[in-house]
Amino acid sequence: MPITSIKGNQMPPSPIRKLVPFAEKAKKEGKKIYHLNIGQPDIETPETMINAIHNFSQKVVEYSHSAGIESYRRKLTKYYSRYNIELDYTEIMITTGGSEAIEIAMMSCMDPGDEILIPEPFYANYNGFSTQANVKVVPIRSTIETGFALPPISEFEKLITPKTKAIMICNPSNPTGYLYTKDELEKLRDLVKKHDLWFFSDEVYREFCYDGNEYHSVMNLKGIENNVVMLDSISKRYSACGARIGALVSRNKDLMATALKFAQARLSPPTFGQVAAEAAIDTPDEYFVKVKSEYVKRRDFVVKSLNEMDGVFCPKPSGAFYCIARLPIDNADKFCQWLLEDFAYDKETVMLAPATGFYSRPDLGTDEVRIAYVLNLNDLAKAMKCLSEALKVYPWKNAKTCIDE
Repeated sequence: MPITSIKGNQMPPSPIRKLVPFAEKAKKEGKKIYHLNIGQPDIETPETMINAIHNFSQKVVEYSHSAGIESYRRKLTKYYSRYNIELDYTEIMITTGGSEAIEIAMMSCMDPGDEILIPEPFYANYNGFSTQANVKVVPIRSTIETGFALPPISEFEKLITPKTKAIMICNPSNPTGYLYTKDELEKLRDLVKKHDLWFFSDEVYREFCYDGNEYHSVMNLKGIENNVVMLDSISKRYSACGARIGALVSRNKDLMATALKFAQARLSPPTFGQVAAEAAIDTPDEYFVKVKSEYVKRRDFVVKSLNEMDGVFCPKPSGAFYCIARLPIDNADKFCQWLLEDFAYDKETVMLAPATGFYSRPDLGTDEVRIAYVLNLNDLAKAMKCLSEALKVYPWKNAKTCIDE
């Protein structure tokens, strides 16, 4: 029997989805599960998008241009201008989700064996994308004690080698909810300029910044215009995860020409997704005001509930819709599986993502979980009750408290 590839064996499993078999089994046993493990909001997708699909009148669903439908890219420039990001439509390439944007960016900017510096914890699939591109992720650890603030630039300097080709951030961050300040971005800008690196920025969650904190884009950093690559997606912005439409954005013409060759190899991004995404730009501002207000309520409730639990510590995120909490447990992977296999409160339980999958080493994040506060307040209340009751009876509960560490 033939064996699978080395690269296939090196691909990391998703820490977000690897517990799905246990969840499916629990559901068959009659348990109700509150899914806080994945960033799938229960917010309704805007009617503008749904109507655009219903009203699709073309008789043939054709390939689009490999870089995306031109009318959509032109309309996207107007969307970005709302954030003072001025672009030509040729500086935007539409991708099959933000995932493909990251994959193409890595393959276009780096060679096998090159290194990319990423503050951790980071979005787990960055590991998968780098494996596909034969690129090595070099992590720079941020900590829960500082609310996952950017580590000192001196820590980046220590790790830069001749193989270092890029720095990557997610702003606001998945999985921590951290929002980078203008000062932090400018310090990274100086480092990128000094070493002539690529600067990747995943800015999928720009609509979700809280408490008066302001979103700043790397696209507006002066002096490194040809180094910057912005990655984007409509999945979270419009609660349209299944549309699978993202974007790779850069003013570097050589990069965009190289990226287009990878895009041509996969022919084109999804037509229906692009039609819906183009219509989505007309979504009224009231939609975002309402959605943002809802997420603030959910965040405040979840963070307050977590910090009221004995031995639990959760810093308050400033953006996105995730938080990382430290729990009084021995092993996050074991605990999250136990919640599905062996625990129920009133025939209900909660599904969380072990934070170990968001770090580069399996010994980090062992007492942390990522929580996506993407459910309505009523469901979140029940989910937090389940977690609180679970921590009271978990057999391998850690005796130490997490707050005082």
